[in-house]
Amino acid sequence: MTQKIVRHILDTIADLFPDAHCELRHSNPFELTIAVLLSAQCTDETVNKVTLDLFQKYKTPEDYLAVPLEELEQDIRRIGLFRNKASNIQKLCRLLLDKFDGEIPEKHEQLVELPGVGRKTANVVVSNAFGVPAIAVDTHVERVSKRLGLVGWDDSVLEVEKKLMKKVPREEWTLTHHRLIFFGRYHCKAQNPMCTVCPLLDVCREGKKRMKSGPIRKTITNK
Repeated sequence: MTQKIVRHILDTIADLFPDAHCELRHSNPFELTIAVLLSAQCTDETVNKVTLDLFQKYKTPEDYLAVPLEELEQDIRRIGLFRNKASNIQKLCRLLLDKFDGEIPEKHEQLVELPGVGRKTANVVVSNAFGVPAIAVDTHVERVSKRLGLVGWDDSVLEVEKKLMKKVPREEWTLTHHRLIFFGRYHCKAQNPMCTVCPLLDVCREGKKRMKSGPIRKTITNK
C-alpha cells in the first residue's frame, strides 16, 4: 500500500469523525485505568453506566481494598467477567500502593506490570492520560485495518500495532486510534458495514468483495 493511499484513508476517516475521542468516562489516570480494565469484552456504554456509581464510591486504591472482594464483585456485576476483573482491580490497587506510591505509573513498561493491564490497556492509558502517542489495537482497530488493507489478514494484534505505527505519522497515532475505533463502531461495523455509502469503498478489499455488483466506485487518482 502506498503512502498516498494511507494518507487518503487517514484524511477520509478524519473528515468522518473529526471529534473522535475516548468514550470511557474518567477524570484522572486511575479512573481511566480501571475503566479500560473493565472494558475488556464489554461495551464502553455498559462500562460508563457501571462507573457512574463506582467512581463515586471508590476514589483511591485504598477504597477498593477497604471492601471485601465479594462487595466489589457486586458493584461491577453488570460487566462481563466481573469476578476476574474485581480480583484484578484489588491486586492492581495493592501493587500501586506497594510499588508506585498509589499513583498510576506513566511508563508503558510499568503499566503492563499491573494485574489486568495488557499492552492495549497500557497504550490507552499512556496516550489519553499522559499524552504519549500510541496506537491501541482493539477489535475495531484490528477489523478496520485488515478490511482496508493497512495490515495483513493474518497479522496478530501486535503486528497490526507495529504496522500502523510505521504507516501513520507518530503525532497522529492517538487520534488515528480514536478515529479507527469510531469508524469501526459507527460505520464499518462487524456485521453490517455501511459499504454502500462508504467513502473508502475504493480502497477497501472487504467492501469490494461485498459490493461486486454495487455502485460505481470513486478513485483517488487525482487526490
